[in-house]
Amino acid sequence: MNRFLFVALLAIPTVLITPAWADPGTNCHFHGKKTAAQTTIMQCADQRKTKLIEAGKLEKSWADAPQQSIGMIDGKKGKEWRVIYQNLTTTDKAKSSLYLFFTPPGNFIAANHTGE
Repeated sequence: MNRFLFVALLAIPTVLITPAWADPGTNCHFHGKKTAAQTTIMQCADQRKTKLIEAGKLEKSWADAPQQSIGMIDGKKGKEWRVIYQNLTTTDKAKSSLYLFFTPPGNFIAANHTGE
């Protein structure tokens, strides 16, 4: 019993001071309300596109698809960043455009092929 308490007491500080590690690739998580720079959103969009490819939600042909446009739009809950990619080599031509949406500070909201 004493050995158990000793080990438990040694483990508590380790558990309490161990940092919480974020998932790799989630460095596009922002706090506050300051609107991110366009270059920041462009980088976050590229990272998100890569994650969608790795997760199998997008064809691998999207890896080389360039950004066509980026800008602020009026979304359902206010202003949003919208980044549009174009992939002319995709097998599903109805899904040749990819829209990624971000909050003004840069947090990912959604991705789709409709733009809505």
